Amino acid sequence: MTSDEPTNFTLIPNQKFRRSSRRFNPFCNAPDSESQAISTLGNFRVLPLELFQMILEYLTVNDISMLSMVSKTINHRLINYIPTTLGSRRFLLQDFHNLELPNRTQGSCIMDHYRSLGLLFKRCTLLLPTRERLKYVHKILTEVSCFKLSGCSVPLKCLGLPCYGMFLQTLTAGWDELECHRVYNFLCELTHLPRRMQTVVSSKPGGARKLELRVRLFCRNVLLDHWPHRSETAFWLTRILKPWPIVNQARLLYIIFGPVSPREGQLIWQKMTDGPADENNLKSLANAIKLLYDANTKEWTADDIVTLIDELSVIPREWLLENNARLLILSGNNICFTFMASKALNGRAFELARLIIFLALVCEKDLYCMDWAVKIMQRVCKVFSTQLERSNFLQSVENAFARIILDMLQSVMSGDRDDDDNSFLNLFHLVNAQANFHKEVLFLTMNSST
Repeated sequence: MTSDEPTNFTLIPNQKFRRSSRRFNPFCNAPDSESQAISTLGNFRVLPLELFQMILEYLTVNDISMLSMVSKTINHRLINYIPTTLGSRRFLLQDFHNLELPNRTQGSCIMDHYRSLGLLFKRCTLLLPTRERLKYVHKILTEVSCFKLSGCSVPLKCLGLPCYGMFLQTLTAGWDELECHRVYNFLCELTHLPRRMQTVVSSKPGGARKLELRVRLFCRNVLLDHWPHRSETAFWLTRILKPWPIVNQARLLYIIFGPVSPREGQLIWQKMTDGPADENNLKSLANAIKLLYDANTKEWTADDIVTLIDELSVIPREWLLENNARLLILSGNNICFTFMASKALNGRAFELARLIIFLALVCEKDLYCMDWAVKIMQRVCKVFSTQLERSNFLQSVENAFARIILDMLQSVMSGDRDDDDNSFLNLFHLVNAQANFHKEVLFLTMNSST
């Protein structure tokens, strides 16, 4: 007989139920984490890996770069795909020596490819620590011999290093300075760059010509030439120079930016000592000096730049004063005045007076306004603390004009000249420079009096 009263105990069910509300899927044998990862592939989840890689063959590098940001799973698949044989053949183009096409269209095309490839690597490795990102990049790019400092047998006719530089610039754009420091240190470890630099700065000028060329091309094409902003270029140039003493800094600056022969690409060490150098031979050096002077960093002071120019002007021997003056003019008003003011403050008025003469000579030869030379002299005069010092300096300028003209005249009258000797032409320019210089001084004096 069944009672209608409620029982005071809990009935134990005959069947045990799962705590999870998920139903068992007999067709899914993978663990839950793998199932969830596959689900993030979206519509790609039904594709086998081989078919997924075949689809990538129809996408541009930029499209694949965008695809890498869809999900972590796709990103991981792309990271694994890039080092494969298919990926290497697709991404690591190595047609670096086919430069015979008009306007070098092939060169611009392959440079654009490596710019896009840098963006792909940037996005694929976004979640990795900097060290791991660099290791991954190196593991893949190490297959390309033309990316190595001494890897190509015809470096002057090779676009390998410029492509590597474009790739590196795109990869590291936007990274903070600490990460970029790590990048530079990583590159130094791979290429043994400091050891190679030690060799070239310790050898006699021209004693290691091939290595000088290799160091120059690597620094210019990989580290310096592709940055859109001057501050970024200054950062990398500072990384190259700062570990070295000032003497070696000047030597490296000449190796990287000094004049080279157009055909062989070898440094012309005697260019600044054997005769006047034109603007094209000095412009790169002047731009590098301006870059360091204008850099918004505490790593370079005005005194550092003055010392650097002083050391540069005796490599490999003391330069002609005309070349010193031309370098200062190309470096800009601020650097030129700072350099000359330093000489005035250090009691080197005689050297300063001779430099004024050659500034006037360069203005005459290169068709700059002569009133600039007069105004820079006027600014320098204000550096002297007393009227007597200013008067002595002006007297030194006039004596220097007379002395240098007489020396040139004696050289012309001696008649012992080579066929390419320009002594008479230099004398002609110097006499005109003196006349135009004093004309500007008279104009300035008359305007002041009226």
